[in-house]
Amino acid sequence: MTSPINDNTVSVRYLVDDVAAAIDFYTTHLGFTSAHAFLPAFADVRRGNLRLLLSGPDSSAGRSMPDGRRPHPGGWNRIHLIVADVDTEVARLRAAGVAFRSDVIAGPGGRQIVLDDPAGNPVELFAPAPA
Repeated sequence: MTSPINDNTVSVRYLVDDVAAAIDFYTTHLGFTSAHAFLPAFADVRRGNLRLLLSGPDSSAGRSMPDGRRPHPGGWNRIHLIVADVDTEVARLRAAGVAFRSDVIAGPGGRQIVLDDPAGNPVELFAPAPA
């Protein structure tokens, strides 16, 4: 498979209920910058090499499938953001009223927690274990 764009950008599409609220959430709380906004249908935000496509109900990605199913936010697939200190980030985000799906858990690779964006899409914050 070839791509017309070769800039090492990874794009992930999230379906959201409110594109403006999603832009605000990702830029305010998670260090993304706004790239393009075609409200109320679509916007994209960036953090490093990650381009997050925020598709609202009026976007082409939100249209019903041939069998009548309609795409919707949520699920458990998620973007994975590396942070230096999970506890500090959790405290900051809880103070801002961000909803979490889980508590911080530790595993052999590090510590993680899953939070929800305003549409219920999961975001994982992960701090790698010390080497």
